[in-house]
Amino acid sequence: MDIIEEEIREKSHYNTYVSLGSFDGLHLGHMKLIDKAIELAKKNNGKSMVFTFNNHPLSIINKEIMPKLLMDKETKLKVLSHKGLDVLRLVNFNKKFMNLSPEEFILNITENYNVKGIVVGFNYRFGYKNLGDVELLKELSKKYGFELFIIKPVKYKKEIVSSSHIRHVIADAGDMDKANAMLSRPFSLFGAVIKGRQIGRVMGFPTINLDYNKEFVIPRGGVYFTVVQYNGKYFKGVTNVGYNPTVENEKLSIETHILNFNKDIYDEKIRLYFINRIRDEKKFNSIEELSHRIKKDKDYVDKQNLELIIKRDLQYESSLL
Repeated sequence: MDIIEEEIREKSHYNTYVSLGSFDGLHLGHMKLIDKAIELAKKNNGKSMVFTFNNHPLSIINKEIMPKLLMDKETKLKVLSHKGLDVLRLVNFNKKFMNLSPEEFILNITENYNVKGIVVGFNYRFGYKNLGDVELLKELSKKYGFELFIIKPVKYKKEIVSSSHIRHVIADAGDMDKANAMLSRPFSLFGAVIKGRQIGRVMGFPTINLDYNKEFVIPRGGVYFTVVQYNGKYFKGVTNVGYNPTVENEKLSIETHILNFNKDIYDEKIRLYFINRIRDEKKFNSIEELSHRIKKDKDYVDKQNLELIIKRDLQYESSLL
């Protein structure tokens, strides 16, 4: 997969079939668009492209209302490479792009990339103040001579799959089974391991604390079965998201006990995959009671089939960037 981030200096000489959108999370709906672009490119001896932004447009327009992100750039590259996409065009959204009229935006893309087909979702909007919509795109396709393909909404259990809905499912409900089904892969967070209060160590369940990025969605407080990726290997984990009310923690923490792991990895990077939610966070009457409950959580996680999860849900991790 070719990744283009710099300014375009030379127009494409090959025919391009491009999917347009924000593609945060690369959920089932997004993948339907990308599948169509890949199908069209193969059929017409062209190249498939995803055209999207490096940064969320609201980070420039109004950062205060910018939604929390579902996916980091590294994961996005791996998923798209594994998918078989030919070209990923990542543009830095800035004031120049912000002020492009809808027609200027489309003309810029069609001319620079020799676009023969554009694939968008049913509710796609574009250009200055999101004034462009699919009806305008229909007119522009006739004017500039490209085929337009509008993908109908993709549903999961009668609910339309969208990035905003998945954010709600993760942050407000903590329903990782549902969120991961709509994403078609486990939701993950990436960051460095930082030092915590080490109370878990005292109880016989040493934990690592993730230095999470606040720009990303954080699952609702509770205890989760997770998979920890460290140094190219996978481990089962029991992760608590919250304030640890039994020991009165004042700051939200993402704290994981890794099964069959005893290495000190402070300041090293890990990726944490949220597989499913075990229970709500709860204030226990004593450390002993908390310790007993953590043992039950650990026993539950210990029974899970890690090899199956890796094979079924994490195939894209083998993609080379």
